[in-house]
Amino acid sequence: MGLTLRYFAWVREKTGIEQEEIELPEGVETVADLIGWLRTRGPEYASAFEAADVIRTAIDQAHVQPDASIGGAREIAFFPPVTGG
Repeated sequence: MGLTLRYFAWVREKTGIEQEEIELPEGVETVADLIGWLRTRGPEYASAFEAADVIRTAIDQAHVQPDASIGGAREIAFFPPVTGG
């Protein structure tokens, strides 16, 4: 079963795509694992995820931490923190 990845704001700008369908590689079980794997997919991904500690993640539209399991997820979204005043 495929997984939809969605990219927002500067994460989208750096990857050059808004969304994609992927098959999870073996051993990718958490958000942190996924980000680590994405960084290996090319310079655009390495650039987008170089500051992974500030990127926020949602699994099926619920905010999660980097150690969250991605098993059973249908959609994972990555976005920078929201600022404002």
